[in-house]
Amino acid sequence: MSKGKYYLTTPIYYVNAAPHIGHAYTSIAAETIARFKRMQGYDVVLTTGTDEHGTKVERAAHAQGKSPEEFVDLISAEFRETWQKLDLQMDRFQRTTNKNHGKIVNELFEACKKNGYIYKGTYTGLYAVVSEAFVNDAKPGDIDPETGKPYEELTEENYFFKLSAFTDRLLEFYEKHPDFMLPEIRRNEILAFVKQGLTDLSITRTSIKWGIPVESDPAHVFYVWFDALTTYVSAVDGENRWPADLHLIGKEILRFHTVFWPAFLMAAGWELPKHVFAHGWLLFENDKMSKSRGNIVRPAPIADTMGVDALRYFLLREIVFGQDGSFSFDALVGRYNSDLANGLGNLASRSLSMLQQYREGATPPSFADNELSAEISATYKEVVAHYEAFDFSKALERVWTLITKIDKLIVQVAPWKLAKDQSLEAQQNLDRILFTSLESLRIISGLVSPVLPHSAQRIWEQLGYSDQVATHSIEEFQWNGAKLPAKIGEIAGVFPRLDTQATVQKMQDLEEVEKARQAALLGHAPKPEPSVPTAPLAPIITIDDFSKVDLRVGEVKSAEKVKGADKLLHLKVDIGEAEPRTIVAGIALAYQPEQLIGRKVVIVANLEPRKLRGLTSQGMIVAASLDGGTPVLASFLESVPVGARLK
Repeated sequence: MSKGKYYLTTPIYYVNAAPHIGHAYTSIAAETIARFKRMQGYDVVLTTGTDEHGTKVERAAHAQGKSPEEFVDLISAEFRETWQKLDLQMDRFQRTTNKNHGKIVNELFEACKKNGYIYKGTYTGLYAVVSEAFVNDAKPGDIDPETGKPYEELTEENYFFKLSAFTDRLLEFYEKHPDFMLPEIRRNEILAFVKQGLTDLSITRTSIKWGIPVESDPAHVFYVWFDALTTYVSAVDGENRWPADLHLIGKEILRFHTVFWPAFLMAAGWELPKHVFAHGWLLFENDKMSKSRGNIVRPAPIADTMGVDALRYFLLREIVFGQDGSFSFDALVGRYNSDLANGLGNLASRSLSMLQQYREGATPPSFADNELSAEISATYKEVVAHYEAFDFSKALERVWTLITKIDKLIVQVAPWKLAKDQSLEAQQNLDRILFTSLESLRIISGLVSPVLPHSAQRIWEQLGYSDQVATHSIEEFQWNGAKLPAKIGEIAGVFPRLDTQATVQKMQDLEEVEKARQAALLGHAPKPEPSVPTAPLAPIITIDDFSKVDLRVGEVKSAEKVKGADKLLHLKVDIGEAEPRTIVAGIALAYQPEQLIGRKVVIVANLEPRKLRGLTSQGMIVAASLDGGTPVLASFLESVPVGARLK
């Protein structure tokens, strides 16, 4: 029986560049919630989409020699195809360029205007192009940190929204609905912001044309946030879905969703969303992942190499939802091997293989109670509670605690010994442990299904089921001594163990391919390398001269910055000798120490040692020098043993 409707949304992603793993993080979390809510019995709709208007989009299109329409079609398609690649089940994909969206935006505007909360005026100020907002505290000549150029001064006629009239109303609303903003730290931020007092907000532009026209005054187009936020309503227009139960967003757009958006809706007399949850940033190399910084990671290479579920598990297990979290390829493979291959994958393989070996795949009789039934009951309650609170990391941690206990019980009972004992007691105990492991695997498959939908289904089918695990109620995944299918299905490994170095290298290689593909798609592929060196060649040498230089393959074992020297790193490099060599290299401005650990490099091994900053450098690391002196380390695509000589 349905528990009713549940409507949730991802952000409406801005299309000034292609999607990256930060977008995937939010969408994977939202889709996981949708899957869980369906298993609870809700009629769920999940909306996502693309925000396609504004100055940044217009300028990005012009820079690529495309019309805004052509540009947004390309990027919006990239988002849609990326979600398909990740097999994210999105129920609605709404574009702000869709005709029905413009109709709803104008309806919201007219409702606010009718109620006296919109007026026309002029404004002169310094304008930040990237954030598409006037900067109230900037002075003429100040530099926009996002562009490196001075803020632009604009004077134009605008329609203004009386945001100042909502300071007290918003504070009263927050007090009556303490769970409107989640987690608590975000609520505190917004309370402090609103208590300072709010100022009226410009919601239209006359200086740009790429936007939704105001029907009653076509010289104006809507400001991007009044436009984009309304997508949550237009996506389900006519479906009786509004208000949303949950907006899932990144913390950088919290004010728009918890101050502007509820104020717009209050002014129009429309219902407000029930909850807004703002998660943290996904950091890469200790910095926020963003298109403007150019330090993004794309999800497709990960999915192609490790499978979609590996990415889903890492993001939701590794990062406490609501806090900032770090991403690295090494950590991704490490978490996969420790938790998925050695944990769930090993339990599934072990349990099913024992049944095949000792009972020819026929499932044993049911047992209503055993040593783990109480533990499984507690696990179910805690996992469901954590999912309800969007605490995915704790939910998964609790499941993996259960996996560890099942493994421990199997070792203690030792079914391989019981199988050799033909006594009735031994065979009954063997049936009991076989049933326990299979019933536990059934329950675990259901509990992890929202996060690991594809892997859970594979385990489900190997247990002998022919339907979809995700169609079952979450309440079924408790210990109840259920009768399992008469015979298990075909056994196949779910999470094969991966070689870390080879897997990381493959993902990095595919990342470069995907980066080049997207660049070509958007019309800004990198220029080909010059066919001649930019620096003059050194004097000609003979083969005898070259043979004097001993170049060796080394692996960086440690790296740290040299005190008092901004450009120097102190490295320990293994080149196959008894002890790693000390190398002092001028690469600190191009590489962080943690980037170099485990990396294969080329070392001039027979260079006379020299003292640098009190350290003896026993060789030289080989690097190319680009324009501006930026070094790029020589490396290898294939696996090369430490100490190998270059010839």
